[in-house]
Amino acid sequence: MANALSGSPAKKSGRGLPSDGSLVAKDVIQFFKIGKTRINVLNGVNVNVPAGERLFLCGASGAGKTTLLYVLAGLERPALGQVSVGGISMYDARSAEQARIRNVFLGYVFQHFNLLPELTAIENVALPSQIAGKLDRDRAAELLRKVGLGHRLQHLPAELSGGEQQRVAIARALTNEPQILFADEPTGNLDPTTGAEVMELLLNVAAEAGKTLVVVTHDQRLAQMGDRCLTIHDGSIVDSD
Repeated sequence: MANALSGSPAKKSGRGLPSDGSLVAKDVIQFFKIGKTRINVLNGVNVNVPAGERLFLCGASGAGKTTLLYVLAGLERPALGQVSVGGISMYDARSAEQARIRNVFLGYVFQHFNLLPELTAIENVALPSQIAGKLDRDRAAELLRKVGLGHRLQHLPAELSGGEQQRVAIARALTNEPQILFADEPTGNLDPTTGAEVMELLLNVAAEAGKTLVVVTHDQRLAQMGDRCLTIHDGSIVDSD
């Protein structure tokens, strides 16, 4: 697959990390089957995200935006098509290489926070570095201070508000200094005021560090805070702002 950003072919095997935070999807098709019935979710989607862009994927529930994010993020292999992350063809890489890219180069923020309930805030944030074999509690503490939770290092998730838990999740996503952040409805479980604060924090953190950000949201008001919004309808991109 040609890298639409650089004009050079995507590397078939990682053997290292991607060169930058660019993201390219080419002719992505995704479907599932119920019995003999095929349900199309993505219909030949093409996406080109330059490094450092803050992109929103918008659309109604069931439009395909979360499936597209998961495909872009290396979490769900498409039925057809390719995804290039920083010049590396993600799904052509070996399983071990894909896992390394996900752990080191990509960061994730989910609607339901996905914090481990038995771990404190600092332990949750430090977890990706531990998985990577380089546990760094100092960086975890620094990131928690950056998101305004320096006073909550030893608190369990159950002792934190929804907004605070999402801040912990954002800090965790930044632990291994990824080049691309993916966020799936990161304000979906928050009230409008807290949601706007969390979104502003996420956008600012990405901008300050020069990271690429891809966010799924159904809230058009929040989507206007990014650099660009792709509207998805019935598995196809129908509008780009």
